[in-house]
Amino acid sequence: MAKCSICGKSVQFGLAVSHSNRKTNRTWKPNIRKVKAIVNGTPKTVNVCSRCLRSGKVTRAV
Repeated sequence: MAKCSICGKSVQFGLAVSHSNRKTNRTWKPNIRKVKAIVNGTPKTVNVCSRCLRSGKVTRAV
């Protein structure tokens, strides 16, 4: 499942518009990484988006 366990960011839907203005459905998926992080004092594997990793909302386990 493409969903961040920290911020809740998930798949977004929209339309791909061609040069001739024909519209088809498309999706944007967040950049999800499986990382070992410290959750409530214990190391746990969580799905986190790269923005949460970059901004320091997650403390990675060694």
